[in-house]
Amino acid sequence: MDIEKILEETGAILKGHFLLSSGLHSDKYFQIALVFQYPEYGEKIAFQLAKMFKDEKIDVVIGPAIGGIILSYELGRILKARSIFAERENGKMRLRRGFDILEGERVLICEDVITTGLSVGEVIEIVREKKGEIVGIGCIVERGKAEFPYPVKSLLKLEIKNYHPSECPLCKKGIPLVKPGSRR
Repeated sequence: MDIEKILEETGAILKGHFLLSSGLHSDKYFQIALVFQYPEYGEKIAFQLAKMFKDEKIDVVIGPAIGGIILSYELGRILKARSIFAERENGKMRLRRGFDILEGERVLICEDVITTGLSVGEVIEIVREKKGEIVGIGCIVERGKAEFPYPVKSLLKLEIKNYHPSECPLCKKGIPLVKPGSRR
């Protein structure tokens, strides 16, 4: 299965001048929600990612809202695990809606796109506080160089240049900045 082709067919790879949820700027943005509007693609993508963790016993799959919600659900369904998500409340990622992680539960963290890893890092802290055992991190697109103390498995790994606003060549060219992310 060609993940990049699916992303292109669904219009999920956007080109322009984007403000990422990390505050960085980029000329490419991945809007994975456009893929998940087609359940058959969501199922295929989740199945491919789940295969990477098939030898792990996973009790819970968790993703950060919004990008990790559908992926967490699909992975949980395929891996026969509970699916939950963390969401921001007053600027801090938390478990809400009655979700919990029990001490010792084996947890897979998932995310649609990892750039700097800020959201995943916040979910890691939630799982640690709950004394869950993190078995790994799965994502559809790894577009940055985020480092974690757990294995990261992705379906597509790309080196895409991100810019600090003060050094952004797109800003210097006067290209309008678009803010498509969910954190800000």
